[in-house]
Amino acid sequence: GVNGRKVKLIVEDSAYDPKKAVLAAQKLVNQDKIFMMVGHIGTAQNMAAMPIQFEKNVINFFPVTAAREMYEPFHKLKYSYAATYYDQMRNAAPRLAKEKGAKKVCTMYQDDEFGLEVKRGAEEGLKTIGMKFAEETTYKRGATDFSSQVQKMQAAGCDMIVLGTIIRETIGAIGTARKLGYSPTFLGSSAAYTDLIHKLGGPAMNGLYATHTVANPYLDAASQPVRFWANKYMTKFNEEPTVFSVYGYYIIDTFAKVAGKAGANLSTDSFIKVMDTMVIEPDMFGGARQTFSPTKRLGSDASRLSQITDGKWKVVSDYFN
Repeated sequence: GVNGRKVKLIVEDSAYDPKKAVLAAQKLVNQDKIFMMVGHIGTAQNMAAMPIQFEKNVINFFPVTAAREMYEPFHKLKYSYAATYYDQMRNAAPRLAKEKGAKKVCTMYQDDEFGLEVKRGAEEGLKTIGMKFAEETTYKRGATDFSSQVQKMQAAGCDMIVLGTIIRETIGAIGTARKLGYSPTFLGSSAAYTDLIHKLGGPAMNGLYATHTVANPYLDAASQPVRFWANKYMTKFNEEPTVFSVYGYYIIDTFAKVAGKAGANLSTDSFIKVMDTMVIEPDMFGGARQTFSPTKRLGSDASRLSQITDGKWKVVSDYFN
């Protein structure tokens, strides 16, 4: 526990549905009387749950989404650690387009807050090199067939595609392109940076680029501490850790450090007081340095690029912001 007090973790499943997220938030806040919401996954789901939490003075701590709304507009109960999809794409899209000598950059994105953030960021970034999207195409959340979208981009001669996709859609879009003998440069956001892409999508996924912060903890990672951690995780849970395992570990580790510093009389205000002078140095997973203040609610806006090579994510750039 922390300062002699046990920490109770209550978990609800929103099934990635904003309506269910509202019900779960109401239960957690009103019945369970939670102290804090930590690591809530999903942009639309967080947007739906935050008003319920804020009404009862419950902090939204380090949600697992990189949407700007996780720290903007400012609210004293918001804390985010994830470089936004917007900034990730604003920085990465023009860099990769230039590096690849792309002539026509296009986008396929999920028709919701998440997808729009990816699209807007890339659009803003491309402006800096005098480019704009040659073609845009969208899909509804939950879609499984992407042939019309991919054919549209192929017909437009797109040689680089920015993906506002998560897991299934990333695999679906790239898999469809490969079947059509179509090989543009694909760039995804941190939402597509997961080992599930190459595990489920197989060799067809080689070549995909994605932005991210912390690195996926492979069992044979070059770093000895990461290897040790990953193998310990494997022994305990009987499955390989993923980047989500790292997010969860990092979120609770940070919560414990802050709660510890807040002292025996832990309250929302005492937690905020510590958090607002907090500096989190990079850990073994290679996240960027995070700093917070009474006016700064995003720890870091830096991200980096990795590419799937031989069925594994490999870091191919330093941090940029």
